[in-house]
Amino acid sequence: MRWPWTSSAKKDSLVVSWTGATFSYVQASRGADGGHQVSRFGVEHRGTDSPAEFLHRIQALGLGSAGLQVVLRPEQYQLLQIEAPQVPPDEIRSAARWKIRDLVNTHVDDLTLDVMRVGDDRVRATGQLFVVVTLNTLVRELLELGESLQCPVQVIDVHDTAQRNLQSLLARNEGMLERATAALVIVSSDLAILTICAHEELFYSRRIELGHGFVESRWLGSAVADAPGADAFSAVPEYVPEYVPGGGSYATSGSGASASAGGEGAQRFVLEVQRSLDVWERTWSTVPLEGVKVFAGERSQELAQWLGQELGLQVAAMDIDPYFPGFVGGSEAERSLCWPLLGALLRS
Repeated sequence: MRWPWTSSAKKDSLVVSWTGATFSYVQASRGADGGHQVSRFGVEHRGTDSPAEFLHRIQALGLGSAGLQVVLRPEQYQLLQIEAPQVPPDEIRSAARWKIRDLVNTHVDDLTLDVMRVGDDRVRATGQLFVVVTLNTLVRELLELGESLQCPVQVIDVHDTAQRNLQSLLARNEGMLERATAALVIVSSDLAILTICAHEELFYSRRIELGHGFVESRWLGSAVADAPGADAFSAVPEYVPEYVPGGGSYATSGSGASASAGGEGAQRFVLEVQRSLDVWERTWSTVPLEGVKVFAGERSQELAQWLGQELGLQVAAMDIDPYFPGFVGGSEAERSLCWPLLGALLRS
């Protein structure tokens, strides 16, 4: 997804994420074989520093590149799905801005947006658009950050498309580009993002809210065994139906339910994932789902084993480390924050 800036071909890349309180970065070079060698990565937290002190600390890192790529964290944007306006290509953004006015909580004049076709025309023309929206004030902050680092911002990306790039990398190397693959990533203690891709394009994205304590709880063992049966959660009043052609709903709506820790939260999580996969089977029956990849930091393998048992599907951990030499060391928290930035390195 391209925002107002066009990326240029360059050997050295710098990808960052910036929330004002946390700055994450990955610096890498591209080799002759097309792979990426990570030279450094890390996370800086503002703590008690003033904004000026925090910025000075970031400048002192000595990060440099011909241009800066920024990946927005999920809380910094919305990803909506709408019917594609029947207008000439150069008018799509303007028409999309008008169509989303009732789907956002901010006046559309205060938003920057970009659009991307859902799926791939080689599979089936959907007539749907993904629309990414973020605040104008945030875009200005990012431009100012690039100026202060003497690295002009060239691309603003989002987590969903960075995640798409990583799962497509694995699908390409496993010879499954023409099959649908799902990726489920634990983004934070209260959020997971599920994406489904084929032909290196994003077809589906959904945010799933996690209850308090879910990430810290045991996924394998008594927490699940002692849980009520799945039928106890067949009716979730807060659940927002997934997108079905013609439905016009949010592409990324979570259940809205607050899952509790332990068995109930685990079963509710499984239920929401299963619902999403069921929607995929109904909507894209001609594109079978090959399997599910998951990422939960150092607990990725545990999550894969548990979810595979619960869903009765092939579930594996997303192991991208072999494709990014140099992405070693650091704390688990730092690696998890920098992990999606690797996907931005794969922009074509």
